[in-house]
Amino acid sequence: SEFSSENELLLFVDKLKRLSGGKPVGIKICMGNPEEFEELCLSMKESNIYPDFITIDGGEGGTGAAPPEFSNSIGMSLRDGLIFANDILLRVGIRNHVKIIASGKVITGFDIVKVLALGADACYAARAMMLSLGCIQALICNQNKCPTGIATQKPHLVKGLNVEDKYVRVANYHLGTLESVAEIMCAAGIRDLHSIGRKHIWRRISFNEIKNYEELFPYPARKKNAKTKRVA
Repeated sequence: SEFSSENELLLFVDKLKRLSGGKPVGIKICMGNPEEFEELCLSMKESNIYPDFITIDGGEGGTGAAPPEFSNSIGMSLRDGLIFANDILLRVGIRNHVKIIASGKVITGFDIVKVLALGADACYAARAMMLSLGCIQALICNQNKCPTGIATQKPHLVKGLNVEDKYVRVANYHLGTLESVAEIMCAAGIRDLHSIGRKHIWRRISFNEIKNYEELFPYPARKKNAKTKRVA
């Protein structure tokens, strides 16, 4: 109800920044039509109003409350949406103004490395944290009947969530995942996160051909005088 166009969205972002005393304000989208995202980016450049971050959510994301058809069929995958978002921001010349966060089944250390290579500055891990907490994917998050006691407020179900045991498991998962990222980077000879790029991720194209992501998805030409950060 606060906005109905790209310009009104940006004005709302600016309003939230001012009212919060400058706290980071961002938007989260699942990429559908890249042209609409490009229009939003052009509006940012014209108005000189930028969200601090844009979260790209893959079509494969979503909680157990999401309709199955949405989780299975609506929106681009995280990989495709992330590539489009990063490249459009580069092409418009505003990539340096906005951070990109990746979201959508980011579970393993390699998942993190891959989204960073495709252009993300950071990532969310929601599903993985829920699984480490004990989620069994009952897909009834919105019904207040979660059998593991995680997504419910019913006292007799909440009792099934042993916090003293589960918080250790969540912490161990998080630590192990970050160690995996470090090991992958060391094995690939990558010194820091900013050096990860599309050239590091390979994909089989056919029985006898492989290409890296930079060959498959070349970086767009950047506009002159645009001090855009590039991860590779």
